[in-house]
Amino acid sequence: MTLKARIMNTMVKPTLPSTERSLPIALIRAREGIMNPIREMLLKTGITEQQWRVLRALAEYGRMDTKTLAQRSSLLFPSTTRISTTLRQKGFVTQTRDDQDRRRQFVEITIEGQKIIDEHTPHAVQIVSDFKIKLGEENYETLLDLLAMLDPGAID
Repeated sequence: MTLKARIMNTMVKPTLPSTERSLPIALIRAREGIMNPIREMLLKTGITEQQWRVLRALAEYGRMDTKTLAQRSSLLFPSTTRISTTLRQKGFVTQTRDDQDRRRQFVEITIEGQKIIDEHTPHAVQIVSDFKIKLGEENYETLLDLLAMLDPGAID
């Protein structure tokens, strides 16, 4: 064996963490655990997870342009445009063009869209409450803070 080969054999080789301690894998597993009760709730609404996020953002922040809506819903812009069109066809949002810049579109929740949010808010609040009980209030808030640190779209 050459000197170089012996040196290479004695060097510490990088190793991947176990899949049990892999952050990307842990986040995927946690997402599934978090989304399961939300998916069950949404089965009764006839809307998708992404449509729910759009309606939630509109209910919380009001009328906004599609680019801002995409950011607040954690969706890609083209997906937001498509989802907004679907929600308009269902009567849950309105879409209007900016008078100054016809390329810019505004989306606003309708009474029917707000009704979907209002009818499912108690169930959604219970889901959040269940997570807070499982994690503890302080851990729940800490987890949100830690995840925010990994959000590439977060504002410092």
